[in-house]
Amino acid sequence: MSQFNNVSVATKANVYFDGGVTSRTVWFADGSKKTLGLMLPGVYEFTTDTVEIMEFTSGSLLALLPGETEWKPFEGGTQFEVPAHATFKMDVKTVTDYVCSFITGS
Repeated sequence: MSQFNNVSVATKANVYFDGGVTSRTVWFADGSKKTLGLMLPGVYEFTTDTVEIMEFTSGSLLALLPGETEWKPFEGGTQFEVPAHATFKMDVKTVTDYVCSFITGS
């Protein structure tokens, strides 16, 4: 999806890893939320509270997903899902644009 309609957006950015990863939170009428963000090249480790779906709109990276031993490639137009209360790593190779969906009740 290239656009979200009828949403509220946080004006304050979420900034992680000294600015290597930034995002804005978007809330939908049904109470769900997503973040729209940008990652600069680097290696980052994240921990989830809920199930998360990471969708990439541009860029390229490798991801080491929970329970996996091998890094897998992802690029614009691809996605992966991470379970709640899990840790995963991303080795971002080029500037990468992403949408992260938070699946509550999981």
